Amino acid sequence: MSFAPGHLATNPLPSGIVGALGLGGYQLLVDVAGVGAGRFGPHGFLLIAADPDPSLPDAGTQIALHQPRLRDETEAAAFAQLAAQLGYLRLSGYRLALERAGLRSKVSVVNPATGGIVAVIPDKASGRLFGGGASAPRLLASVRDLPPAGRPPDTQSPELLRQVLLALALRDESVGGAEAAELADRALQLALGSGDLDPPAALEAAKQEGR
Repeated sequence: MSFAPGHLATNPLPSGIVGALGLGGYQLLVDVAGVGAGRFGPHGFLLIAADPDPSLPDAGTQIALHQPRLRDETEAAAFAQLAAQLGYLRLSGYRLALERAGLRSKVSVVNPATGGIVAVIPDKASGRLFGGGASAPRLLASVRDLPPAGRPPDTQSPELLRQVLLALALRDESVGGAEAAELADRALQLALGSGDLDPPAALEAAKQEGR
């Protein structure tokens, strides 16, 4: 399932949920393949567009892993990296199955090749008592190295290829949001100009070119 670039910007979280959770005017940090990270003051959260189902009403954009108090900027960055990784997994063939939990949603990362759930993103971040619980950094570590679900996405489409490159760039801890977009644009031109570069190689070439 592919989503047009900027899908979450044009399909924001419903106003009723925004108002109920006090998230009016949230900042969209990442927006790739219908997966994003949002921030409002100390709040951090994931935004995920549900896969369309013709047999059901439009489920729209939903919120997951809501954390009312971010500890620091590193934790905020982990939300952006997790969103980018989930977007990349979706582009590579995984499905993101959403299940409502009150105002928020739980997300199951499903490998369609097996039908198995390989990871679960809860509706809310757990507390830090004794260092346990689900958090963006912990969940990022658990999904970062998941193998592709199937065949690579059709990188013959420049629009889709840029989303793949942007997702890969945003996963890099050393690359900021604005820099990631510029890096993805440079990598896209390199990839389109050479049939020998796959997305990771094109991204690395763009990094080297910019140094």
